[in-house]
Amino acid sequence: MAGDEKRFKAAFDSLHALAYFAPEVDAALTGIGLRPGRMPYFAGRSAAMGAVGPEVVAATFYNFNPEVVARVLPRAWTLATPAQVLQARLDGVDKALTRLLGDHVKSDEVAEAAELAREAAAGCTGEGRPLYAAHAGLDWPGEPHLALWHAVTLIREYRGDGHIAALVLNGLSGIEALVTHVATGRGFVAGAAKLTRGWSDEQWAAAEAGLTGRGILDADGGLTEAGAALRDRVEIATEAAAQGPWQHLGAERTARLEELGRGLSRRVVEAGAFPDGVFTRGRA
Repeated sequence: MAGDEKRFKAAFDSLHALAYFAPEVDAALTGIGLRPGRMPYFAGRSAAMGAVGPEVVAATFYNFNPEVVARVLPRAWTLATPAQVLQARLDGVDKALTRLLGDHVKSDEVAEAAELAREAAAGCTGEGRPLYAAHAGLDWPGEPHLALWHAVTLIREYRGDGHIAALVLNGLSGIEALVTHVATGRGFVAGAAKLTRGWSDEQWAAAEAGLTGRGILDADGGLTEAGAALRDRVEIATEAAAQGPWQHLGAERTARLEELGRGLSRRVVEAGAFPDGVFTRGRA
């Protein structure tokens, strides 16, 4: 089922990622005491692992500057418990999806997508997948739209854990993954990558210099032939490691889930779930 991982990203990433942009989620998390800014993101995504420190979050999120993570963790856990964070995040997602989908939130399509996505998630395994495993230990929400969001979250974190393994295997650190991803021209631009992931100009330049010395970047900051081959290996390994859900679900039901996902994603995007241009970015 080669290509299913990329099709999943196109069809479903927006249904998970709206949790990082919807004002309802941010309001729910700051409403329990988290400070505005980066804290809701780092605490919200890591809370399934418990009150972990910045080292664990930097390792599992991978391409964020550890110095930035350390500014908000473990302080976040002195303001709200992981259980409170998880509940607030789910409450915010509930309100956001209800607003974005409108009456369609109770539709047969949402219920069908939730059932299929939950079955697909049953094909994920936890070995070597810390963020997936942490979220897999949470209770399933009862409402179909929330069960769909949870299932998509499980599959997305499963895929992300496998992507990190591919980066490690191919010798790319977090910042090097970002720099080479920018060099592909298929996602982030350098300014956005540095801003959102917390890297300074000096740190970025040092990473570029190191990659140039290794023959991965050329003198102009573009990928060399070896660098392009390296990024191809990362993508091939990532997709290979992400096949569990689709092998479990089967080709026919996977195609139906993709069809449903594209329709629902289109609805939330057209309803204004994201700032302009967010989904022109790719995964580093």
